[in-house]
Amino acid sequence: MGTQEYIDLIEEAFRDNAKPEIAKKQSAYMRDQFSYYGIMGGERKELLKPFLRKENRQKKEDLVAVVKSLWRKPEREFQYAAQELSAKYMQESEKKDIELFEWMITTKSWWDTVDYIAATLVGNYFQKFPEEVGHHMKKWLDSDNIWLQRTTLIFQLKYKDQVDTKLLAANVHVFLGTKEFFIDKAIGWALREYGKVNPNWVVDFVDKNELSNLSKREALKRINLG
Repeated sequence: MGTQEYIDLIEEAFRDNAKPEIAKKQSAYMRDQFSYYGIMGGERKELLKPFLRKENRQKKEDLVAVVKSLWRKPEREFQYAAQELSAKYMQESEKKDIELFEWMITTKSWWDTVDYIAATLVGNYFQKFPEEVGHHMKKWLDSDNIWLQRTTLIFQLKYKDQVDTKLLAANVHVFLGTKEFFIDKAIGWALREYGKVNPNWVVDFVDKNELSNLSKREALKRINLG
């Protein structure tokens, strides 16, 4: 099927399963920044399954057009669909894909999309193209965009024992004393995740650095050294 037909069918599936009362609650939870169809996560994933199958997806070269078309639609379910669709192409990653991910992070930005893009899409991308890390870390850290900055802290969330601790520490140090909720929360989250594989490093890092109370609490909440 063509790109427009593909997009239209996704929209039809969402529209046919809209639940206005749930949509109001979802929108309120997100501070009324976005409209919703009222489709819960599990149901949305079921509705999307046919569109995410390899035989039904569009060609990789059409991904940018499909993602941006979905992203520009008002209902938040379309942004979720776009990022979950993007994840299906990770084995076909190209260096230029970071441009799309950056656009997604900085467009209709909020934690619900940024965190998925950072940990899943950007995280996978930098593992495949590690030579791109330095340039984008500097660019994003120097930006005034808190969502790009948050991404520098959480893109390694799924790396487990492969976390670059020097990079993580350096990025955290940039934001010490920032008092920005989404940054302080991200610092704690990143440290907590790494603490699952190396709790001693995290405890030592927290002890030696002046983290915010929020960051410290988040970093240590799952650590029990006995």
